[in-house]
Amino acid sequence: MGKSRNKKPLLLNVEITDVAAEGKALARVDDRVVFVNGAVPGDIVDVQVTRKRTSYYEGDAVAFHKYSDIRVSPFCKHFGVCGGCKWQSIPYEKQLEYKAREVYNNLKRIGKVELPEQMPILASARNQKYRNKLEFTFSNKRWLTAEQMKSGEGMGQPGLGFHIPGLFDKVVDIDECHLQLDPSDAIRKWVRSYAIEHNLEFFDLRTQQGFLRNLTIRTASTGDLMVLFSFFRDDKPEREQLLQNLLEAFPQITSLMYVINPKANDTIGDLEVFTFAGNDHIMEEMEGIKFKVGPKSFYQTNSEQAYELYKVARSFADLKGHEVVYDLYTGTGTIANFVAKHCQKVIGIEYVPEAIEDAKVNSAINGIENTSFYAGDMKDVLSMDFISAHGVPDVMIVDPPRAGMHEDVVRTILSAAPKRIVYVSCNSATQARDISMLDANYKVTKMQPVDMFPHTHHVESVVCLDRR
Repeated sequence: MGKSRNKKPLLLNVEITDVAAEGKALARVDDRVVFVNGAVPGDIVDVQVTRKRTSYYEGDAVAFHKYSDIRVSPFCKHFGVCGGCKWQSIPYEKQLEYKAREVYNNLKRIGKVELPEQMPILASARNQKYRNKLEFTFSNKRWLTAEQMKSGEGMGQPGLGFHIPGLFDKVVDIDECHLQLDPSDAIRKWVRSYAIEHNLEFFDLRTQQGFLRNLTIRTASTGDLMVLFSFFRDDKPEREQLLQNLLEAFPQITSLMYVINPKANDTIGDLEVFTFAGNDHIMEEMEGIKFKVGPKSFYQTNSEQAYELYKVARSFADLKGHEVVYDLYTGTGTIANFVAKHCQKVIGIEYVPEAIEDAKVNSAINGIENTSFYAGDMKDVLSMDFISAHGVPDVMIVDPPRAGMHEDVVRTILSAAPKRIVYVSCNSATQARDISMLDANYKVTKMQPVDMFPHTHHVESVVCLDRR
């Protein structure tokens, strides 16, 4: 074991012993914790430190002296470059083990509450081609690996792919992606080839100039297919020729749309989306319930596993038919509509007005009449006056963003005193913090981790809390 004399040392022959938060590998050097990118438990590596703190280092594995016995070969040629699917070198069974342990440890160590035995993690039926949505970025200067720079391959060429993590202006050109079903790959390759052949201007991420900006592809379990282009400027002849040729090449596209985005960021929530051909939406379906998904709509990106997640939430709610259910952070009303026929009524609350309108539409197209949806900041909308007006909840289902719930929301939930709370979370650390605040009045009775995103460290956690 040794260190260089640089300010950011090179740590030699470091044995990776575990995984830590955010999917990084974990080691210890001289009683200091080291978080390592690019390694798996069992590897022995040299680590170039990139960040020094009093109690820990962060760094990258730059040389391997021994490969772990658990290692498997990554299936994607872009592994380690594009920044996605970082756990490809870990067997899926091990990934599930690490994720389940993270959920339990967060709830135990951060929540500091009494816990029941955790149910086995629900694996994703598919660990490739499981995403229903991918967003690609055009760049007039594709990112080149060290090998490509030496060989001159791709020098000065444009690219269409994913951002390099932490670098806003660097995009790796994606030749193949294992995340989405066909024809996603074929559409992206066709668009790139067409754009190069017809001298269409790829976006310059530094100067914020160009024509082609973003490409979003959505594939639904129903077979519907949406393609959405984001153009920096409105060049009608070039735009219409591109879209018409794409439609002829891929007649299975059911929704071909575009947006003109001259802003300094890629968000389109405040922009008008235009329909070039087909519908202004695609349809998803669960148990015969249809969900309208527009270009701005949020829908769980793993459709098959979302169904399993919602079945867990519904099972934990244990509805008998007479309950008043509140669905907090309802989004487009997916959970609310999914449980509606099992209770008296559902009240959904969500911050995004457009999502609430989608939720209402989703109820209407399914003939669901016992749902009501309200838009606004959760801490402002959910008050005791609101509850008095709409009914005291028997069950609350909450599915907040990664930051968890505001303290005011937790206090209102405690005041409302529902019999049961079902807490769905994509961040078990903030879930644990919130459960700690609920612990005085509620006891955790069930815990179910659900894997929505294979080959990443992300994991969903569903917890049932019963009133003491």
